[in-house]
Amino acid sequence: MHTGAVQARNSLSAKEALWGYIFVAPIFIGFLVFTCIPVIVSFYYSLTTYDGLTEPTFNGFNNYVQLATDAKFLASLAHTLYFTLGTVPLDAGIALTIAIVLNMNLRLKVLYRTAFFIPVVTSTVAVAEVWKWLYSTDYGLINGLLSEWGLYQPPWLTSDTWAMPSVMLMSIWKHIGFNMVIFLAGLQGISVSLYEAAKIDGAGAFKRFIYITVPLLRHTTLFVLVMSTIRAIQVFDQVYIMTAGGPASSTTTVVYWIYQNAFQFFKQGYASAMAYILFAIIFIATMIQMKFAQRKDVN
Repeated sequence: MHTGAVQARNSLSAKEALWGYIFVAPIFIGFLVFTCIPVIVSFYYSLTTYDGLTEPTFNGFNNYVQLATDAKFLASLAHTLYFTLGTVPLDAGIALTIAIVLNMNLRLKVLYRTAFFIPVVTSTVAVAEVWKWLYSTDYGLINGLLSEWGLYQPPWLTSDTWAMPSVMLMSIWKHIGFNMVIFLAGLQGISVSLYEAAKIDGAGAFKRFIYITVPLLRHTTLFVLVMSTIRAIQVFDQVYIMTAGGPASSTTTVVYWIYQNAFQFFKQGYASAMAYILFAIIFIATMIQMKFAQRKDVN
C-alpha cells in the first residue's frame, strides 16, 4: 500500500508539473521568439552590411569601428546624455517632494495621487501631441499667456536652444507620477514611531528628512534612478512626435538615430551595431548606480 501511495503521489506531482509547463509554455515561446531570437539575429546583422532587402554581407566589426568616428552618432550620444542628466534628477527630486506632501494627512489626497498618475497611463503619443499644441508659436497656450503678460515668447520646438528643454519638460510631466507612486510606497513603509522618537529628541523636519527618510529610501531611490535612467537613454516617442529630431538635429537621440538608419536610410546592419552600443551604455550606467548604492550600504 505504501508503494502504491507513493506512486499515486508521484503521478499527481507529474500531472501538476505537466500542467505547469503547459501554462508557462506560451510565455516561454513568446519570449524566445520575440526577444531571444531577435537579439541573436540583431547581433549577427551588426556584423554585416545589410539593407533589409538584399542578402547581408559579413564585414566583421567594421560597423563598430565606423561608429567611433561617426560625428552624427556621437552627437546623438551627447543629446541623449543631455536629456538624461536634465530629466532624471529633476524627475526624481520633484516626484519625491510630491510623494512627501501626499503622504501627509491631506484632504482629497487620493484624488491628487490619481491626478498625478493619470499622465503615466496616458499614451505618450497623445501627451506629445497635446504638448506640441501647447508649445506652438502660432496658437499655443503657453506663448498666448506669455504674450498677454508682455513676456518673451520662445520658439519652443523650432529653436535648437529651446527644443530639447521643451521635450525634457514634457517627459518629466509624463513620468513624474510613476516615480511619485514608488516613493510613496517607500515612505509608507517607514515606521511613524521613528519620526515620533526623533521629534521627541528635538530633531526638526529637515533633520528627520536627512537622517530618517533619505537613508530608509535608499533602495527605493536606487530603483527610481535606475528605471528613470534606462527610460531616458531610450527616449524616442516624444522626439519622434514633437520634433522629428530637429531643428538642425538638436534633438536627435541615439534611439531616434537608430530608427532613422534602420527604416529611413535602410542601413539595418549599422543600426543593429548602434543598438548594441546603446545596450552596453545602459548596462554600464545601471552597474555604476548599483555599485554606488552597494558602497553606501557598506558604509
